[in-house]
Amino acid sequence: MVNRHTEALRIFSDGAFIPAIPLVLDAKRQFDPKGQQKLVRYYLESGADGIAAAVHTTQFQIRRPEIALLKPVLKTVAEEIGRFEEKSGRTFVRVAGVCGALPQAIEEARLACEYGYDAVLLSPGGLKELTEEELLKRTRAVAAILPVIGFYLQPAAGGRLLSYSYWRHFCEIENVIGIKCASFNRYSTVDVVRAAALSSRADKITLYTGNDDNIIIDLLTPYRFTVDGKTVEKRFQGGLLGHWSVCTKAAVRIFHRLKAAAKDCTIPKELLTLAAEVTDFNAAVFDAKNGFAGCIPGVHEVLRRKGLMKGTWCLDPQEVLSPGQVEEIDRCEAMYPHLFDE
Repeated sequence: MVNRHTEALRIFSDGAFIPAIPLVLDAKRQFDPKGQQKLVRYYLESGADGIAAAVHTTQFQIRRPEIALLKPVLKTVAEEIGRFEEKSGRTFVRVAGVCGALPQAIEEARLACEYGYDAVLLSPGGLKELTEEELLKRTRAVAAILPVIGFYLQPAAGGRLLSYSYWRHFCEIENVIGIKCASFNRYSTVDVVRAAALSSRADKITLYTGNDDNIIIDLLTPYRFTVDGKTVEKRFQGGLLGHWSVCTKAAVRIFHRLKAAAKDCTIPKELLTLAAEVTDFNAAVFDAKNGFAGCIPGVHEVLRRKGLMKGTWCLDPQEVLSPGQVEEIDRCEAMYPHLFDE
């Protein structure tokens, strides 16, 4: 009989649909466990292959000592996934976000292991003072605890530019199983794909798009690199996206259509139009025109409209929808009904 963790890693390596789950709060900005469980069930019933928790969409502030929600969130999400697995007979990928300098990252990885997560998404956020070699050392330490998914986080969200050399060395680390590229930058995206493609562990690294501004094109594009007369190909196999935390059922349908198109090597022109529509929708939800200031409340607003959240409350009372953002979401819902769940 296949071990649950082994099966989850197989699903991940095949290229999975993984939404980044938001944090559910009540009107007093207190954690709402039942609401969190409801959101887990929505994603899994909509066809997601797994869930990522304690990531950007879940709000990094859950780690602050005065808030102390990291453990409750990880535990609640893992337990609800476990219940759904027992009920459905399916296995789902459990990804836990891990942040901070080396001691914190190790502690969080051990916590994720304790709660039965299959892999960690290792964030470089807030570590701009570390050299790339120090980041690699941190990765090796965390990979000794759980499989690691690298994370190219865009500077606007607290990330930094990382060199091609960094990603080449990153891909050579044992127990690194994938990279989520969310650099929102075509140049750095090619760096990541090339590094993975030319790595000695290329077949062990699964690429996931986190580029919310380019989701469909990322999933359709085959990248080819020729070195010393040998051509290698690499592509994004799956997505780990905050964007997929809204209108998930519709997004799952699109994802499977893209997987089929990539397999058949045929790209209908309407998929290129769809790519622009998804980017436009994401710009409204993520509040791109205001430097992503309303990103989290925007996600909450769409979920609120569908009855999956009671409000748009964030841990920070100042984190609210930007002026005009509701109208932009209204526009997209009217313009692109096929992108929204019923």
